[in-house]
Amino acid sequence: MKFICDKSVILKEISIAREIISSKNVVSILSNIYIEAAKDSLIIKSTDMKVNFETVVPVTVIEPGSTTVFGDIFLGIISSFPYDEIEIYQDGINIIVKPTTHKKPEYKIKSIASDKFPVFPVSNSLFFDMSIKDFKEMIQQTVFAISDDETKYFMNGVYLEKIDNKINMIATDGRRLAYISKEIKKDINDFSGIIIPPKILNTIIKRSGDEGLVNISINDKMIFINFASYKFSSTLIEGTFPNYKKVIPEDQPFSLSFKRDEMLNALHRVAQMVEQKTYRIYLGISPGKINIYSEEGEKGTADDEIPCKYDGEEYNIAFNYRYIEEPLKSMREEEVSIRFTGEAKKAITMEPLPAKDFFHIVMPMQF
Repeated sequence: MKFICDKSVILKEISIAREIISSKNVVSILSNIYIEAAKDSLIIKSTDMKVNFETVVPVTVIEPGSTTVFGDIFLGIISSFPYDEIEIYQDGINIIVKPTTHKKPEYKIKSIASDKFPVFPVSNSLFFDMSIKDFKEMIQQTVFAISDDETKYFMNGVYLEKIDNKINMIATDGRRLAYISKEIKKDINDFSGIIIPPKILNTIIKRSGDEGLVNISINDKMIFINFASYKFSSTLIEGTFPNYKKVIPEDQPFSLSFKRDEMLNALHRVAQMVEQKTYRIYLGISPGKINIYSEEGEKGTADDEIPCKYDGEEYNIAFNYRYIEEPLKSMREEEVSIRFTGEAKKAITMEPLPAKDFFHIVMPMQF
């Protein structure tokens, strides 16, 4: 195997491949990135046996072939390489990395034969398309609400379902729930609700743009997601997702609204004094204003205030401040609404104004 490539062409792809790898054991094939030179292109693959990644980039192939190379070292060499054009070739068990225009630097990296690299599964179900911008927004509005409690493994991912001509994404950790729905313009096959692990979703948020389509295929065990030159697949989380519809309040007669940035800034200021064991803050709701304050603790207290549109009775409600902050960070709208029942122990609903296709439900904390 021998090929010549531009550093800028392969660096991003090698970075993504390294993100997928979970093992750092030099002698493990799962620590390695698969590279195959053929027909003026380089195939790049990596896996942790649950999430798989594959892409193709243009290179000048001098001699076709394939091998695998330790991901950490390979990424470190490519990212720090001092020249734009790189020559990479195989010499026995070593992969040589050097510039085309200079003798040095030259690196020799031990490799593992490519036939030891796992074979990736292939989808046997039809793919459907949707806007990558919409799919990315769905992930951004839900993924932070996933539970990290491993005993509740069925809540350790985002639930995806098809209802009529809509795709819904839902995440919950038992104290909050994030929901978003997007209409699918094309007819797609029905599929049972699935639970997607966060790793593949976080990678898509980080690596996808806002233009073009994403192609998705789902079967009983796996999801396949393709966009641009990238192919991802992931095993699904087994189990039954909770009946989220029971959590959605039917009647919340009271509401208020405020500027998103003003609330985020106030939360950030008050959070400096919040006890890290509880993350508890209080919202004191009264006509025309919201007091955001912390409880008395070892560090002291903080009290802040922002204006709001509200003319009802006064209420004090306690929350985990991250459960207010994280939905606000996921939004882009200027104004946000909170709907509530007026009872301190009942859930509130946060959504943008005007209302869109998503909302967030948050349970209060005990005083």
